[in-house]
Amino acid sequence: MIRLTVLYNLRSDVDEKEFLEWRLTEHQKSNSSMPGVVHTDFAQNNLAWPPNTKPKYRFMTTAEWQNMDEFEEVFYDPTFQEELQNGVEKTLSDYVFLIGDVLISSGSTE
Repeated sequence: MIRLTVLYNLRSDVDEKEFLEWRLTEHQKSNSSMPGVVHTDFAQNNLAWPPNTKPKYRFMTTAEWQNMDEFEEVFYDPTFQEELQNGVEKTLSDYVFLIGDVLISSGSTE
């Protein structure tokens, strides 16, 4: 399983309420309908550890594919990369995209 995790903050000129309205509807449908995606979620990070630590990233998105070939076919498609770059430049700051190979997961029988 390949998991894309995106940790990010919004640019200072982006209205968080408007962003959430878009992110929880239109963009969630877009993420979940990407070819090969078996799971995707979105989180707002309100707490961090240790206590009294402010979360470094306000938001987190994850998406999972069965294997690297399926992930790469979608993620590195030139049209997708162009759309992604445009969206990132307009909306995000302090972001990181992590691509992880999930070695074990709860409920795994291997």
